[in-house]
Amino acid sequence: MSSVLTDLFPHPIVQAPMAGGVSVPQLAAAVSDAGGLGFLAAGYKTADGMYQEIKQLRGLTSRPFGVNLFLPQPETADPAAVDVYAHQLAGEASWYETELGDPESGRDDGYDAKLAVLLDNPVPVVSFHFGVPAREVIDSLHRVGTLTFVTATTAEEARAVERAGADVVIAQGVEAGGHQGTHRDIPETDGSGVGLLSLVAQVRESVGIPIVAAGGIMRGDQIAAVLAAGASAAQLGTAFVTAHESGAHALHKQALTNPLFVRTELTRAFTGRPARALVNRFLREHGPYAPAAYPEVHHLTAPLRKAAAKAGDAQGLALWAGQGHRMARELPAGQLVEVLVAELAAARTALSAGGAR
Repeated sequence: MSSVLTDLFPHPIVQAPMAGGVSVPQLAAAVSDAGGLGFLAAGYKTADGMYQEIKQLRGLTSRPFGVNLFLPQPETADPAAVDVYAHQLAGEASWYETELGDPESGRDDGYDAKLAVLLDNPVPVVSFHFGVPAREVIDSLHRVGTLTFVTATTAEEARAVERAGADVVIAQGVEAGGHQGTHRDIPETDGSGVGLLSLVAQVRESVGIPIVAAGGIMRGDQIAAVLAAGASAAQLGTAFVTAHESGAHALHKQALTNPLFVRTELTRAFTGRPARALVNRFLREHGPYAPAAYPEVHHLTAPLRKAAAKAGDAQGLALWAGQGHRMARELPAGQLVEVLVAELAAARTALSAGGAR
């Protein structure tokens, strides 16, 4: 691993920040205590809610951890398209006996307020999704001793991350569960993402900063593969959804290995931005018609997803999952890190033995 990272965590394992309640302090603490890097997800929380979780996490571990922020999004949505989608979802609202959310509930996710908290109460790492923060933002975080990670889905985006002065680029392959961290939301490119191994190789040849590889990684030998391709560490999300400490809904945890859910798809159905989820009824019925409108669609469908969870209906949930979801293991997070480290060591030994023949 790069020395930038080894000072933070001894094992090349990063727990992905998963917004929506999965990445709770207990999960991040368990991963950090086991020698990985645990993350809190500030997305969809208030600045105070984020601060309270940071305080709770600091009470659970003395090890380094990270906090993830969503970049504010430009106003590109077509209001008429959002209205049409709202009409299409009227039947869902009736079925779940709830109201649709207000698509104009806010689009910056409290970004400035959260940054202010993180500058006043510095954490070891802050990562960014959905774009590149301004150079002055990264510089201000550096001044308080915080390292910065930024997601990229192409080599071009990775170069933008490096130019902005970030310490680490997270190379996110198309296999990843949840939202694709593209810097611009271009509907014409839906489904054209780059696979992780190809992406890591391209990014490695494009930038000089360390790479954290993300996308569909569930086993230690996969970590060995991305390290061999040029990454310094691997980021795993879906693998930790089923961890005992995960805050994921029980229906979400069960769905990952339920044979009823056979595949994943990138969809705009739940949030208006491409995100990989298990294919369920909601995704099948509404995915083809969902507009490119984030966060408007996220706000619109939020009450539906909450009502589906309350009703115990996995067919109405956003079941975020990477392509390796069927390999999920129900273990305590710290034990999962230990297993991954052992698998990584075994894979490296096997590679060395093979090369010695």
